[in-house]
Amino acid sequence: MSSAGAGRLAGRVALVTGAGCVGPGWGNGRATAVLFAREGAAVAVADRDLAAAEETARLIAAEGGRAAVIEADVTDPASVAAMVARCLDAFGRIDVLQNNVGGSVTGDPVSMPLETFEAQIALNLTSVFLTCKHVLPVMERQGRGVVINVGSIGGMRHLGHDTAGYTAAKAGLVQLTRQLAVKYGPKGIRCNTVIPGMMDTPLLEHRVSKQAGRADLATLRAEARTRVPLGRRGDAWDVAYASLFLASDEAKYVTGTEILVDGGLMAKSA
Repeated sequence: MSSAGAGRLAGRVALVTGAGCVGPGWGNGRATAVLFAREGAAVAVADRDLAAAEETARLIAAEGGRAAVIEADVTDPASVAAMVARCLDAFGRIDVLQNNVGGSVTGDPVSMPLETFEAQIALNLTSVFLTCKHVLPVMERQGRGVVINVGSIGGMRHLGHDTAGYTAAKAGLVQLTRQLAVKYGPKGIRCNTVIPGMMDTPLLEHRVSKQAGRADLATLRAEARTRVPLGRRGDAWDVAYASLFLASDEAKYVTGTEILVDGGLMAKSA
């Protein structure tokens, strides 16, 4: 992707969680963090994998951008509080919060242990509650801000495999985001959800294809040709550009809604 930017986020600070990557290449969080930096934002790059966060920051710095690396576990309240404090120490404000952390585990309510279900809710939903708990007061003081939550088509439709905790959490995330949009709109804060579809990122290879009951990597890549109207999987940059739109003033009247980045999959009846 081109490193040239139009300055759509010039002078702003973005905090991106899950901004590392599970393997070489471009995950949603890494692409979003780099794109925000290309568009002029100072970016707090947060991830529980410090080395992965450092690599994202290195990519930003190599293009002349500004980044601060934060090791954080967004399921841990104390770690989230420290992450926000570190971002404020580094840059003084938070204009954009991008909640990108997530992950699925296969299983239905009978086969899935309660502990696994609770961990899925914590990772995919409670984590957003925690980051918003600490960031929204900052944005209130500023009189403006943008919250972008990354959901999943799995939270909107059964896609042929059982991920009970993940789908419940991602469905809840959509409604949480809508509620935040209504509550904080009068305070100048916009809140929206990006809904990725069948994406080809390192997560597909290193985690999804290795889950019990899921197809191998070749099959996962091939199925998009028949299931997705555009005939292919998307990539991390598709998510990043949708996020950039929502973060920018071009979306100044967009709040409480979802942007599908799914190649038309949700519009297809089967």
